[in-house]
Parts: sequence; C-alpha cells; structure tokens
Amino acid sequence: MPRLSGVAVFFHVFLPFALGHYLSSLLRNVNAVLASQLVGELALGPGQLGLLTSAFFFAFALVQLPVGMALDRYGPRRVQLAMLVVAGCGALLFAHGAGFGQLLLARAVMGCGLGGCFMAAVKAVSTWIAPSRLPSVHGYLIAVGGLGAATATLPVRRMLEYTDWRGLFVLLAAAIACTALLIALLYPRTGQPAARRAPLPQALREVWQAPSFRGVTSLVLVPHAVFFGVQGLWIGRWLADVARFPEAAVAWLLYLGMAALIFGAIAVGMITEWAARRGVPALDVAAAGVTVFVLVQAAFVVGYRPGFQMLSVLFTLVGTITGIEYAIVAQSMPRELTGRAATVLNLLIFIGAFLVQAGFGVVVELWTPDGAGCTPAAAYQAAFGLLVLVQLPGLWAFARRRKLPAAAAQAAPS
Repeated sequence: MPRLSGVAVFFHVFLPFALGHYLSSLLRNVNAVLASQLVGELALGPGQLGLLTSAFFFAFALVQLPVGMALDRYGPRRVQLAMLVVAGCGALLFAHGAGFGQLLLARAVMGCGLGGCFMAAVKAVSTWIAPSRLPSVHGYLIAVGGLGAATATLPVRRMLEYTDWRGLFVLLAAAIACTALLIALLYPRTGQPAARRAPLPQALREVWQAPSFRGVTSLVLVPHAVFFGVQGLWIGRWLADVARFPEAAVAWLLYLGMAALIFGAIAVGMITEWAARRGVPALDVAAAGVTVFVLVQAAFVVGYRPGFQMLSVLFTLVGTITGIEYAIVAQSMPRELTGRAATVLNLLIFIGAFLVQAGFGVVVELWTPDGAGCTPAAAYQAAFGLLVLVQLPGLWAFARRRKLPAAAAQAAPS
C-alpha cells in the first residue's frame, strides 16, 4: 500500500469523511432545537416526538451490518458515496413532508443514508493511520461530530431567523451533496484491496468472540446508548419543562454542551493514550468515566435546581467517555474486520439509543402537562432514575471482573 504524508492523510482521508460525520451528528441532534416548531405545527405529543426523532436511530441501526460488510468488501469511498445520496434524498423528503407519517419516513431515510458516516471514517483512517494513533484520531472524529451537534443548536436557531425548518433541510441536503463530491474527488483510489468475503454469521461470530469486544460492550454499551438517546432530544426538553428556560436560553445551553463535547472527545483520546503509556488499560479509563457519567444522571434525579445549567453541560461533557468503545475495538480487531466490528458496535448502540429515546418519551407522557404545557419534573426524575438503574449492572460486572485477577494473584503460592 502506498504511504501518505500526515498532511495528505488529513486532507484526502480525514477531512472529507469527518465532514460526513459532522453532518450525521448535526441531523441526528437538530430536532432538539426544532422540537417546539415541530410540536406546534404537527400537534405532536411527547411520545410522538420521541418516536419521530428516534426513527433516525432505528434506521441507523438497521443498516449497520450490511454497511459493515460493504465497507470491508468495497472500501469506504464507494460505500459512503452511495449512502450520502440516500441521506440527501431523505433530507429533501423531510423538507417537503406534509404530516407525521411522511416526516417519520423521511427521518428514517436520513438515518439509513447517514448510517455509514462514522464507520466509513473509522475504516478510512484505520487503513492509513498506525493503530497506536487511533485513540487520538477517533477523539478528533468524535470532536468533529460534536461540532456538528453544536451546529444543530444555536447556529440552527440563528438560521431559522432567515428561513423555516423546511428551508433548513434543503440547505442540509445541498451540504450532503457537496460532502459526497469531496469524497469522490479527494479520497485515494489506491491501497484499498478487497477484504476476504466471509459469510455474515461467521463474520459476526469473529467479532463477538473477541474478548475485547465483549468486555467493552458489557461496560460502555448501555451508557453510550443513554448518551445518544438523551443528549439528542431530551436534555433540551428537560431544560424547557423542568428548568423553565426560554427557547433562546435552551439553545445556548445546548450549544455550550456540544462545545463541551468537542473538548471532551479530544481529552478522552489524549487521556487514553497517556494512560496506556503508564500501563493503565483503556477499559479502566472507560470504567472511571462511566461511573462519573452515572453520577451526573443521578443528579438529574435529585433535581438540584441551582445546578441545572451545569448539569446540562456536564451530561454531554462526561458522556463523551462512551466514545472510547470505538478506539478499543479498532485497536484490538484485525484490520480486515474493523468495518464489521464498528458496525456491529453501532448496531447495538443505536438500537439502544432508539429504545432510550422513544422509551424516555413514553415514560414522560405518563404525566399530564401543566397549564403552561410543561411536563412535571417528576416525569423526568422517573425517566432518569430508570436510566441510572439499567447502567448499574455493567459497572457491577466490571468490578467483579477486576476483582477476579487480584483474588487469583493473592491465592497463588509465593
């Protein structure tokens, strides 16, 4: 395989695929700011809003396995180009949707088309970058996604002063088309030999049998799904319903949270590499971060009102630790399986995110809104409480696994 300089890798590999991930994150999170407009125009309840937004996750999950097989077989360039065409069509369909059913379908089409953005980027950079550099580079990729999520907050609200949400999606469709053009023109056409073509059950078995894959998913998978499912919609609704902030303040706090995501993603990559040089496994770093993340959610259950602004930002900042899954899996899997491994991981994450985002809405809808149309704080406390409970078993299992080698070492004769 021909070698590329660091500058060439940045401009020809990282940049075009990172732009795709940027747009994927933007579209995944944009409903948090558009929620009030969608609710007002379509008369949606919390359950319908959660279903409409989470349809992106469900469709995203459906395409993971075929996209992963295609990435390993055909390479990221060809797969990403085809997927971005589908995503652009979905954005145009959403812009012209006339009702809940049409918007639900369009949102699902967008999820299908954008379902390969992050994995294609992982596959591309894994092909051209040394494994030791992957944690930092994955951190940069997640940071670019954070920039896309940040764009979905305050900048989108500013854009809505010049156009409505339908015009916004037309512009997003154009941006998707431009990204596809950059990938077609810039990504190297050499050095992408076709991977061996294993049957799907065998490929999935190879991925699942890797101890590192099972170890990281048992600890981080559920928190990762919670992070995606809540951050993309319900943090904004919590700020409006419980904290009673106006729309401008909600958009500003969401923007700060996404800015924190950029910092957090880069910091996670750097901390992971720093810890590895000192003999600390990445999974231990993940366990510490997940513990703090669960404690932040517990603070939502307590409902300490003077800390509401801080909690909304902390949730996103600390939640970035969950992105460490991708780096651990990419480092530990054979290169020919990185595409499938990333997509199996994404399949599990986004099915979980769909369940979290839709289920959160179902729980919240059990309470009757007050006269101002705001759902009571108790509804959100109950929903966050359930999320805390489903994440505790993973931490408990990790602690047990950590104790077993220590107990065996103490029992060994000296």
